[in-house]
Amino acid sequence: MTPRAPNRPGLVLAALILVAAVANLNLAVANVALPDIGAAFGSSQTTLDLVAVGYSLGLAASVLYLGGLGDRYGRKLMLILGVALSVPACLLAAYAPSDGVLVLARVLGGLSAGMAYPTTLALITALWSGAARTKAIALWSGVGGAIASLGPLLSGWLLEHFWWGSVFLVTLPLAAVALVLALLFVPSHVNETTDPVDNLGGVLSIVLVASLVLAINFAPVPGKGALAVGLAVIALAAGAAFFLRQKRAPNPLYDLSVAGRRVFWVAAVAGIIVFGTLMGAMFVGQQFLQNVLGYSTFEAGLSILPAAALMVLVAPRSATLVESHGSRVVLLLGYACCLLGFVAMLLLWDEDASYWVIGLAYALVGAGVGFAGTPASHALTGSVPVHRAGMASGTADLQRDLGGAIMQSILGALLTAGYASAVSAAIAAAPNRQDITDSVQAQLLKSFASAEATAQQYPQYADAITSAATQSFLDGADWAYIAGIVAILIGSALVYLAFPAKEDEVRLLAEYHATDARVLPHPVPPPDDP
Repeated sequence: MTPRAPNRPGLVLAALILVAAVANLNLAVANVALPDIGAAFGSSQTTLDLVAVGYSLGLAASVLYLGGLGDRYGRKLMLILGVALSVPACLLAAYAPSDGVLVLARVLGGLSAGMAYPTTLALITALWSGAARTKAIALWSGVGGAIASLGPLLSGWLLEHFWWGSVFLVTLPLAAVALVLALLFVPSHVNETTDPVDNLGGVLSIVLVASLVLAINFAPVPGKGALAVGLAVIALAAGAAFFLRQKRAPNPLYDLSVAGRRVFWVAAVAGIIVFGTLMGAMFVGQQFLQNVLGYSTFEAGLSILPAAALMVLVAPRSATLVESHGSRVVLLLGYACCLLGFVAMLLLWDEDASYWVIGLAYALVGAGVGFAGTPASHALTGSVPVHRAGMASGTADLQRDLGGAIMQSILGALLTAGYASAVSAAIAAAPNRQDITDSVQAQLLKSFASAEATAQQYPQYADAITSAATQSFLDGADWAYIAGIVAILIGSALVYLAFPAKEDEVRLLAEYHATDARVLPHPVPPPDDP
């Protein structure tokens, strides 16, 4: 097969990376602002978790359906609509009058990214092939991840000079440039399908992912157990209905015969874990740096730079390693780096931690994602027919967004539960516990920001309250780090045991391509110029 590439490949790839950058930045900017948002609205830890995860929720819930719509009705159209919709979503978030509206704005922003972000990888899959595709994916993954890591730095600077909502405006100039480049250089109607879209399957996929993520978020909240169980039941029912629909639909949204391919499903699960650990590390880490170490928002954002630098440096080399050693070796290398990063957080991140400890942990996680991101996306896109690129790109985005939503939800839930447990123990052990009213206890249990506010109301107890809240936050963070380590170990075992070695991977991919060529339902049109 002759390798293919679009006309003006550098400009096309730059446009796609910038579009992805808009989504990546919007995904990352909220984390640094969480303490300020909590102080502005008096938000609970659960609400802050929803603010952080809302964008991932909207993106992850919609990405499969929107990827299918892009395959059918035009990927370039979907790309442009998504970038355009991100503008009002950012404005609504920036000027939200309440934390509830802010959560809704974040979900809307995620829906806009669900239109644009999966389309970028789908177009790379359709426009490039061979080693050139692997390199393009490496740049898309590495630069996109690095830009996401730069989001907290930009947000931190803005928070030192402006109000909390300014962080949601940072992507507007980038969105304008990305929109122009996409209109000018991205080709239209490249290897798209004429098959009808499985709309029922799309709706079921939205219900499945949304209810799953929300169930995880509400599980540790006092008094919300029934709601969490109800959402979990909805997720199970939607999952069963989605599976049956995809088995029986004449043109399924998610082809289970393709999804069952070993290269595909192992890479999908592996990517969910590795990208989830990055989002989880940023989510917990930003609150640790500000709440425990007293970093300013800008300093907290600056601390993540090692992760961004390592992602950019490692991603191109990961493409070379994939071609020479296969995806499994590079995935395991990425997992090893992520594991070391989380172990460093667990053992070395305390209230006396120096910056080199912070930078080391972030650098290791960044290197891990840089190594693992390319083979995870490469394995997905290489194991599906090109007219199903939306399915592969949707799954690749689920790696990041469902992985990020689930891991942030799990780590956030454990952080909340661990913090509340430690605060309860501290209150029970306090010599003046009989003087602590129920309302004060509720405020102390709510979140670290709420405990700080309570300390200001009772200056005679301020040191004791702050010290107890700090130690409680550290205890909760340890729960989160241990969960991350367990997830990474599970993912490593899965990749080692189930993902094929290089020779088998090459053979399986050749078999998939031969099968897809025999059953291709219609001729694939050549790429058009923009």
